[in-house]
Amino acid sequence: MKAFNRIFAFVTAVIIAVFVSANVMLLAENSVGGRPYLVEISRLVSEIENGNDYDISACEYVTAVNRYGEDFYDTASDYVIREINGELYRFDYSVDNNDKKAELIVTVNAILGIMTAVIITVMLYIKVKILKPFEQLTDVPYELSKGNLTPPVKESKNRFFGKFIWGVDMLRENMEQQKERELNLQRDKKMLLLSLSHDIKTPLSAIKLYSKALSKGLYTSPEKQLEIAESINAKADEIERYVSEIISASREDFLSLDVKSGEFYLSELVNKISLYYSEKLCLLKTDLTISSYTDCLINGDIDRSVEVVQNIMENAIKYGDGKNASISFSEEDGCILVTVANSGCTLPDTDLPHIFDSFWRGANAENEKGSGLGLYICRQLMHKMNGDIFAEINNGYMCVTAVFGKV
Repeated sequence: MKAFNRIFAFVTAVIIAVFVSANVMLLAENSVGGRPYLVEISRLVSEIENGNDYDISACEYVTAVNRYGEDFYDTASDYVIREINGELYRFDYSVDNNDKKAELIVTVNAILGIMTAVIITVMLYIKVKILKPFEQLTDVPYELSKGNLTPPVKESKNRFFGKFIWGVDMLRENMEQQKERELNLQRDKKMLLLSLSHDIKTPLSAIKLYSKALSKGLYTSPEKQLEIAESINAKADEIERYVSEIISASREDFLSLDVKSGEFYLSELVNKISLYYSEKLCLLKTDLTISSYTDCLINGDIDRSVEVVQNIMENAIKYGDGKNASISFSEEDGCILVTVANSGCTLPDTDLPHIFDSFWRGANAENEKGSGLGLYICRQLMHKMNGDIFAEINNGYMCVTAVFGKV
């Protein structure tokens, strides 16, 4: 806002300077010694004194020259009397041109005044309707970064920032809900781990007792030793089951992926992807090919579908050789298949079955940053949209296909 105030002050100073300069120039042009008609009269007097012929047709102000005689003073015009060579001369003149220039000054000042009013009004409008509402939002990202998600963003009907403010408030609410879900999930997991760890203690204690009894030779008969061995094995299986539950709890449902089922056109998905990646891949000097397709309605969540294809495209950029990438389309069994392929695949065939597992990263990802969740999230989202996703390696190309149900 301070920068805008400085600009406003500068513009105001320029406007004042223009006003002053225009008026000075017009006034200077309008006044030659205050009475410009005297210049013409002086020139005519000089011509008459020297006995030369004079011509008033070139005069701007002098309208007539009369020698002294009858009705010498009878005139309605403004005049000046001069004595030349012992004789009186009357020089009639008109100052109508001065009035015209005065009108010109008024007109110029009126135009400048209107322009000034328009400029100041526009700048004040920008300040009140655009900059001031935006300044009120400057603290929101900072508060969100600190985790302060409670204070709501004040709604506004401002047509410039109304949707933006609504979007920021939706982001705050989603982050708050996500935080609450994460806390509930952590609490549930902690309770589950505590419960399972308590359950493990019972079979573990039994195993320790059996092994201690065997070490001290309390069971001498082969039949009893076999029975104890089978009991230890059963308790070990029970512990193994508890450990499997812990592993399963730690791997599943750690992400909250909401999907709004609906319908959207394939072209809508393609346009959103093309709008972003055409420019991005052009900057990376990677050729992007988008095959032709027949537009149709498909089932799913358009935002989540865009997220899926974006994740696949990011992997194609990250793990490909940067030469080319393509998006192709096909139809099979009432489904639309969207395939993203990239050249320079270095993933071993043995790693292919695991790429959709959570926290799993292939042998070709050693030097790349990542969490191993991208394709896992894609699979979860596609399953929630009643679709599927699979991958294959074809002649050095990594091909990942998202399967959408056709309406």
